[in-house]
Amino acid sequence: MTAAARPPRADAVRNRRLLLAAAADEFAEHGLDASVADIARRAGVGKGTVFRHFATKDDLVAAILTDRMDELHHRGEELLAAADAAAALHEFLTAAAGQRQERDLSFLAEAAGSMPEVAAARDRMTGTIDRIVDRAREEGVLRADITGTDVFLLMCAPNYIAGYVPDASPDLWRRYLGVILDGLRPEGARPLPAEAPTLA
Repeated sequence: MTAAARPPRADAVRNRRLLLAAAADEFAEHGLDASVADIARRAGVGKGTVFRHFATKDDLVAAILTDRMDELHHRGEELLAAADAAAALHEFLTAAAGQRQERDLSFLAEAAGSMPEVAAARDRMTGTIDRIVDRAREEGVLRADITGTDVFLLMCAPNYIAGYVPDASPDLWRRYLGVILDGLRPEGARPLPAEAPTLA
């Protein structure tokens, strides 16, 4: 087996996982000012280990974003096999909002959102969302004028709204997710006043 084909060592995989978790926590607490030294300390590794995995801080941010979107992509792929299309859509939006509630890192997209690997992960995730939405529409459990882009844009809305409430309950986002899900149902739906957007 060549060096290029050899799978990564178990300790390298573990260190990468520790680094991503530590970096996510540091960025969530300190924003983009989080230092590589603090990330390394939190992960229990040396700075050299950080740079062996990620040449720059932008590469580290890109890896965090990619992992988070791929997590939702894989969850969505699993839900496509569910018998109930409405339940699958509900569970996907719950998973997306729950991920953000656990650790809101949406601001990282400004730092590395245009990097090719991040764009590719976003395409994988939005492709899966499109399939979940198409299925729900075809089965008549989603209003006919809702697109995958609509659902993608709504993913962060429950947390964003709840964030305006000082000392909000950690579960307040679920209230607004319920409002959104009711608004997505075909029963009683009225025509929307503008065309659905498209994302570049």
